[in-house]
Amino acid sequence: MSHEGIKRGLFLLLPFLAGCASSPHASDAPPNILVIVADDLGYTDLGFLGSEIKTPNIDALARSGILLTNFLVAPACSPTRAMLLTGRDTHDVGYGTMAGEHDEAQRGAPGYEGYLTDRFDTVATRLAGRGYLTSMAGKWHLGMRPGQGPAARGFQRSFALLPGGASHFGDAYRLAYHPDPAPYREDGNPVSVPDDFFSSDFYTDKLIAYAREAKSSGRPFFSYASYTAPHWPLHAPDGWIDRYVGIYDDGWDALRERRFNAARRHGIARGPKPRRNWFVTPWEQMNPVERRREARNMEVYAAMVENLDHNIGRLLEALRASGQLDNTLVLFFSDNGPEGNAIGKFAKVRTWPEGRLDLSSERIGRRGSYAWLGPGWAAASVAPFRLFKAYPTQGGVRVPAIVSWPGRVRPGRSNAMMTVKDVAPTLTEVATGAPSRRSLLRPAPDPDHVMGWELFGRCAIQKGRWKIVRMAEPWGSGERWQLFDLEADPAEERDLAAAAPEKLAELRRAWDTYAKDHGVVMPTRDMGYANWRYP
Repeated sequence: MSHEGIKRGLFLLLPFLAGCASSPHASDAPPNILVIVADDLGYTDLGFLGSEIKTPNIDALARSGILLTNFLVAPACSPTRAMLLTGRDTHDVGYGTMAGEHDEAQRGAPGYEGYLTDRFDTVATRLAGRGYLTSMAGKWHLGMRPGQGPAARGFQRSFALLPGGASHFGDAYRLAYHPDPAPYREDGNPVSVPDDFFSSDFYTDKLIAYAREAKSSGRPFFSYASYTAPHWPLHAPDGWIDRYVGIYDDGWDALRERRFNAARRHGIARGPKPRRNWFVTPWEQMNPVERRREARNMEVYAAMVENLDHNIGRLLEALRASGQLDNTLVLFFSDNGPEGNAIGKFAKVRTWPEGRLDLSSERIGRRGSYAWLGPGWAAASVAPFRLFKAYPTQGGVRVPAIVSWPGRVRPGRSNAMMTVKDVAPTLTEVATGAPSRRSLLRPAPDPDHVMGWELFGRCAIQKGRWKIVRMAEPWGSGERWQLFDLEADPAEERDLAAAAPEKLAELRRAWDTYAKDHGVVMPTRDMGYANWRYP
């Protein structure tokens, strides 16, 4: 499409976009696109929603753009990223389950390959074909083998951590035992990270360099900032690590109460508060040593989030200084809810850090340490919602999202149900000017819009304000579906299945259609990640 075609397409977005007819950038050049994804960030972790964590740069994005308060993703990393890049359901593109979490019934089934298949183009491939410099830095987690990395899926420049996580420092140890360091690739070639590496800092440097390359070549850019913070292991650089000392000494129950009250003030929390997770030890029942260790975990997590915000600010300031920011659409969101699972119960994690890494409370957050957030702090991180990462409940799949486009997007807020599958069509619309059927630039309530989930045998369907969930005990009711009215009960506390049988039947039919259309294969056993039993 010509620049005139892009200009005409952008005009069609009125009145949702401001200033297109008179903006010089709308006529002079195709817009740049920056997608920023945080890793395991909780809904209430951001300052503009009342968090004690300082996030001034993300807060500024929220003030300048549209805050999408009902944005839905997958319960875990890879499925969200697969939907982000393709606009398709996870089962359509190879991520019906996470790599390595296949049930025997799923092994070999279409949609359960465990890597991003080539059945559908990525948005990077489409934008590269339109003259964009396409780049990414950070977590890939969409395939480990040759031909499955960013370079094979449309990214012309990339610096990628192939697996789902690793040490944030230059020691590059993996999340679970492996004799080799975590694999990194630059433009498809194996590389090692420098000794002074810290993930968020290094990825930001690469993203800035890619944006400069686009400017020097006179091309628009599509940049995917796929940060690994604040995913475990909990690490923060010197100068950041002690910024929250003492802030969490009163514990996760007190923090959850503060976060819930803040969410209510900001219109996120309505109806009842989620019941306290039965597997979380009350703070007052822990001894001083346990409390100090757990408080330190949260201190480092908060430092990671603030450092992430700082690096987002560095990236945006570099674009501002180069004159690129005014013509850049910025999208920010988290890939799923916070990590509250029993990481220490994973077979490959249970013993390998002992004797290899420093597990002392004093070293938490520093190079060579190994710690994770845990269910107590995760419950506070998603205070208005139920459960966390790996669950299709609101705490696992509802995340904060922001769309900012200076001079084009009017600041505001929308509670319309939008999903990560809407990202790729929106970006294609921005690049081509041809409006898509569902666009994050035009969030509007649609009572008939359906979003489905199946991961680790946990299932859900959301249709407008209504949602059904089916999970194994003790997380759910076994084979029985639960029904929730999210408008009145976003905490998913009141099961209305018995009170509203017709609505339940309607959503069960929607589930049957979803499962058939996307080739869902249910596992025959409990899958590890989502079904650990807490003591």
